[in-house]
Parts: sequence; structure tokens; C-alpha cells
Amino acid sequence: MSKKKNKIFVLDTNVILHDSTCIKNFEDNDIVIPISVLEELDQFKRGNEQIHFNAREFLRQLDELSINANNNINDNNGKIKVVINHNWDPDVKAVFNEDSSDNRIINCAYKIQNENPKRIVILVSKDTNMRLKSRSLSIKAEDYTTDAVENFDSVYNKNQFIENVDSLEIDLIQSSDGINPDQLKSISDPLPNENFILRNGKNSILATFDPFQKKIVQIKDLTAYGINPRNAEQSFAMNILMNPKIQLITLSGKAGTGKTLLALATALEQRKDFRQIFLARPIIPLSNKDLGFLPGDIDSKLTPYMQPLFDNLSVIKHRFKKNDKRNTKIKELLDDEILLITPLAYIRGRSLQKSFFIVDEAQNLTPHEVKTIITRAGEGTKIVFTGDINQIDHPYLDKRSNGVTYLINRMKNQTIFSHINLKKGERSELAELASDLL
Repeated sequence: MSKKKNKIFVLDTNVILHDSTCIKNFEDNDIVIPISVLEELDQFKRGNEQIHFNAREFLRQLDELSINANNNINDNNGKIKVVINHNWDPDVKAVFNEDSSDNRIINCAYKIQNENPKRIVILVSKDTNMRLKSRSLSIKAEDYTTDAVENFDSVYNKNQFIENVDSLEIDLIQSSDGINPDQLKSISDPLPNENFILRNGKNSILATFDPFQKKIVQIKDLTAYGINPRNAEQSFAMNILMNPKIQLITLSGKAGTGKTLLALATALEQRKDFRQIFLARPIIPLSNKDLGFLPGDIDSKLTPYMQPLFDNLSVIKHRFKKNDKRNTKIKELLDDEILLITPLAYIRGRSLQKSFFIVDEAQNLTPHEVKTIITRAGEGTKIVFTGDINQIDHPYLDKRSNGVTYLINRMKNQTIFSHINLKKGERSELAELASDLL
């Protein structure tokens, strides 16, 4: 019986920029890097963003492999090679007459497929259009899904609504500092920091499983810097945000559910426990307009991207009178740079010691970017990621592959992590209606 031929994977540039270690994830199959990919990576060598780091790291790996005579990627004996061939195949040229990097990579995959008729050749790209163009030439094309979550819906639904609970169980939770879940019939095998809405007729309570005490405890009413929870999910969120034992938090939900507002309010409420409060977000330019093409200096260029964060701060400030000491304190925190509202790129590389770090619009981060941020956390730091997976602006991310989904899926059983999915919009009746119907 003849040995099964391994596959040949042709990598697009965006796969490498997404994951610099991608070549280790193709088992015993061979990998081809078109020379056009190296030319594109050369443009990303300089810079402080994660994609720039990934470009540099991959090129270093490739340099080390080029010294190895066998070109083995790992112990599985898969090989890697760079293909230098810019001669256009007539079939490709007839379809794509534009000389672009994407078309050159497709041309490379097409020629390799013709040269290896007995082997499966697959072009791997994060670009949907690139995959469609490849399939139009009968080239197999796939997304890079190593870090994608299969059942992403399940990772977001951690709040359980339990009806017809024995009233004695509700009374037991209310009258104690915590109950072992083995004593309850309504709750079984709870996850760390899992939340519950327990109801019996008109009587209902909010409860959570405290993994440190290993008990079901009732959630009390909390207020943070003038902000009060307006629904059960917001109460769950404020509870974990105010819990010093929980160091890593994700808040998901549609626009207007209060994700960023709750995170900022609880940070201000606990300001004495932290040296600094960072409120950051990734910059994803709209309509393909890079910062360099926008008018003005760097501050005026960044203002449109940071304005939503200042809007949330204004909501809190308007809770108090102008001469209220809490309002004055916010101004002092901004002036003294204890409260910093800044692009995420300006935070990377810093050591986050005893900081309350809020990352807004985190659905636009890759899994590797999320990992980079979390690994910067020093002693006493709390990190909060907020985002809406239905509002992804990143061209190569989706609901399954974004950093927030990946983070929740990998951390869901950890005691120092908690996730809350906020469902009900509280911005206004009009905003809620538009979100649901339009």
C-alpha cells in the first residue's frame, strides 16, 4: 500500500501577521511561502503593533529554518520552502490581469497545483475575497482556524435563569453567607463565577458561585461612582468588577448595554486600590483611512477614535453637580495622568503594575494581541475586556476567531476569570428599539 501524500499549504501574508507561529500548526504537511509574501512582510518589519512583531518574529523563524539543511518545521517532518516564481500562468493572467501581491500569491498556488497533480494544494488566507478568487480557479482555499472557537455561542451564555426554585432554597441563600451547592437541588456543578437568576413566583434573587469559598452566595446591591445597575446582568457585572479576587474580566453585549460605563465607574470607585486607571481601545480606521491620511497633529487624529471613551466619562460626570468633589476628583485624575484615556498601541510594552486596565472594543483584537496584553499584567493588576462580537471592524476576524471569543473559551474554568454577557440595552428606549428591529 503506497504512503499517503501529505498536503501542500500555500500561506497568505495575513495568516502570518495574524499568528507568527502558524507554520508549527500544519502537522506533517509541507508549507510554501511565495516570495510575494516575504516582500509584503518586509513592509511590516518596523512598528510597535502586534502585526509588526509577528512579521519580525516570523522572519527570524524562517531565517533559522533556512540554515537547517532539511528545512523541517518540527518533529512531524513537514518541510517549508520559499518559492521564487513571478512568471504568470496564462490561465491566471487571463482572469486577473492586475499585477498585485494577492494575485501573485494565487498564481503561485495555481502553478504549484499544476506541478503536483497527485497532491492536495490548499491556499490558506484570512481574506474572504482572496479565498473566493482562488476557488474561481479551482484552487482549494481555507481560512486559518487554529485559534477559532467552534461553538462560540455557548461561551457567551453563562447566566442561568432557573424558575420554580424551592422557596426554602431561596430563603437559605438569602439568610446565609454562602451555601454549598451540594445542598441545593436547583444548582448542580456550577462553573467558577457562574451567575444565576433564581425565581419562585414573585420572589427572586441573584446569586453566583464563589470559587474561592466554593459556595453559592447572593449578589448584593452595589453602586459605583453614582452608577447603579439597571438589570440583572449589570448587577452581575458590577459584582465581579468590584471583586478584588477576580483579575480578568470580559464583558460582551450589544451597543448601549453599559459595558464600558460599568467598567469605568467601578474603576473610579476603586481608584485608591490602583496606581493608575487605563482606558484604551484599538484603532481600526474606517473606510480604509489610515491615521497618516487624516488632517492635523497626532492628538487631533486620535480624538475621533477616543471620543466614545470620553462620552462614557461624561455620563459619570453628569451624575454629580459641577462643584461636587467626585466631579473635581475626575479632573484631578485626568490632569495627574492617573486616569489615562489612550489608544491601545500606546499601552503595549508597558509593565502594568497595580493598574485597572480597561480595553474597549476588544472584539477587534486577535487572540495573540489579547495574550500580549494579558501577559503584561503585573502584581495587583485587573484587566477588563469589553466588546460586541456583532460589531467587528477588523477585516480578518469574525465571531469565532476574535480575541474575546478565544479568551472566554480558554479561561472559562479559571477562578480568577469571569465573563458576563449583557443582553438588555439601557442607553434609551429608542436605542434599544433600533438595536432589536433595524
